[in-house]
Amino acid sequence: MNKFFLKVLQKKPSGALFLSGNGSNAEKILEHVHAAGEKSPWIPKLLVTDRPKTSRAKEIAQKYNIPLLEHPIASFYRAHGCEQVSLATEEGRRLRDLWTEELAEKLQQYEVDFGILAGFVPLTNIVAKLPCLNVHPGDLTYEKNGKRYLVGLHTVPMELAILEGHSTLRSSVILVQPYTPGAKEMDGGHILGISAPVGLDLKGHSVQELQELFNSRKGPHRHGLHHDLLSELANYNQERLKYAGDHTVYPALIDDFTAGCFAEDENKNLLYRQNAKAPFQIVKTVEYHGEERIPIYK
Repeated sequence: MNKFFLKVLQKKPSGALFLSGNGSNAEKILEHVHAAGEKSPWIPKLLVTDRPKTSRAKEIAQKYNIPLLEHPIASFYRAHGCEQVSLATEEGRRLRDLWTEELAEKLQQYEVDFGILAGFVPLTNIVAKLPCLNVHPGDLTYEKNGKRYLVGLHTVPMELAILEGHSTLRSSVILVQPYTPGAKEMDGGHILGISAPVGLDLKGHSVQELQELFNSRKGPHRHGLHHDLLSELANYNQERLKYAGDHTVYPALIDDFTAGCFAEDENKNLLYRQNAKAPFQIVKTVEYHGEERIPIYK
């Protein structure tokens, strides 16, 4: 029996969009839904933010006349005697679980069917209670030693792609798995779709030059939040990928997801079909190239 990720309903499924920052992905998705009108296969029912004071969630919610659920995380941690929002300690993880439980309770009254992570910073296991999609700044189909290689937070995937000598980039949309401390593989879950390739621009710098810069970094966390040429180029290309990658694949894939085009078989293989009347096929992922969907087979 095939398992649908989203239950086939007699009504249009409704989604909650989760955001922490400027919400450009959320806004692009809402623009797409607004343009489709009644033809949209799903309904955006709610915006959720953990950073009501610094995000654009309120502005976007008012613009599209959508309810806003504010569930601040920093003040929650402080109220429980913890000044830093972190998963590095047992207490931090306990508070994250407690914060997630309260968020799940608040969500119940809205009766949403799925979630869309659109720049939502907290690693939260709300995805264990609600099927959630997330867009990732890297091609998760690229593997080394049998494992997804361009994984991680912030600009880590972009730095990895640069140092691998890639000439193009892709955004990936995944069905999110619950976060587990010490998990062997980050950014797991089915890779439902990838964007068409976007050219990588190193502004005239060589991979060798950037590799030498990376090798000169000190400390255990050599990828990520640094302030040097490599991090600047990673940020620059990640922003380019957001507009040329995220904004093209994410809205279209959400339409397909809510229209029942994705499922998995009894062996956990990803299944895809072009429309609700077509037969399912086993795929590795689907490339979203403009209006065209190109299945990529295993």
